Amino acid sequence: MDEKMINEIIENVIQQLQAEGLISVKPTTPLVINADAPGISTQSKVQTSDQKTVEINLADPTAPGLRSLPRVDHAQNPAALTELVASTPARIGVGRAGPRYKTASLLLFQGDHAVTQDALYRDVDQSLLDEFNLMTVQTRISGGKQEYLLRPDLGRQLSDSARQMITEKCVKNPDIQLVIGDGLSAAAIESNLRQIFPVIVNGAQIAKLRFGTPFFIKFCRVGVMNDIGDLLQPRVLILLIGERPGLGRAESMSAYMAFQPKQGDNDANRDVVCNIFENGGTNPLEAGAFIVQFAQKMMQYEASGVKLKLAAG
Repeated sequence: MDEKMINEIIENVIQQLQAEGLISVKPTTPLVINADAPGISTQSKVQTSDQKTVEINLADPTAPGLRSLPRVDHAQNPAALTELVASTPARIGVGRAGPRYKTASLLLFQGDHAVTQDALYRDVDQSLLDEFNLMTVQTRISGGKQEYLLRPDLGRQLSDSARQMITEKCVKNPDIQLVIGDGLSAAAIESNLRQIFPVIVNGAQIAKLRFGTPFFIKFCRVGVMNDIGDLLQPRVLILLIGERPGLGRAESMSAYMAFQPKQGDNDANRDVVCNIFENGGTNPLEAGAFIVQFAQKMMQYEASGVKLKLAAG
């Protein structure tokens, strides 16, 4: 297919879109994607073979009111489709243009993917850690995020310098030891820490529990709880960590908990409060209160994970 034929196809498509009122062609105006709905508009240029430019009016598909908008043309039951799309974050009712996604569906996918990539590859804001006076230690990851993703085993082990710093600066044998880890989403920590941190601290004080020295772990995996348990010997260890982000959902955090964690422990020895985030998940304020109550339950039965389930019935 030569360039002339390609240009003819493009011209025919543009004429059809113009006839349907979806686009307007102007001789000198650059293409502007101008969102009528709230949200950020995007700007780009498309030029035809005769040097015309195309203006496309397309609302930002990531805007709250448009994210769950059905995009299937001529649906047999539009009301049912609208209700179905609104009932789930799954990508259904996206419609198609021939064999391809519609433009709005594709842009929404790309926008959500960008949110995921940003949460995964950037670091937690240092000013947030400073706000809570959290010292930072690191696991055995030395090659940055790429190594962190490829070597989860190294993310479960504290570095030698981290071991020394924790041993020197942290309270030993606390009732509750709180640790924050970046995990797979910096956005999760930034979105929830300000709400959940004071609730856990105040809850422990009200319950007259001895609270350890909280700190932050960079390149953190859940299994690092075993190393911390060996060093500090807490009764209950709580690890707040960013969950793997999904498309468009990067702020979900989990709280992993273990009674007297030690080397050799695995997920069967731990409990988790997951999906902690505002507007659709477990509210971080409520999660903080529940975490303190659950820590007390662990101390009462001197167990966690499967053993706690069996002991408490």
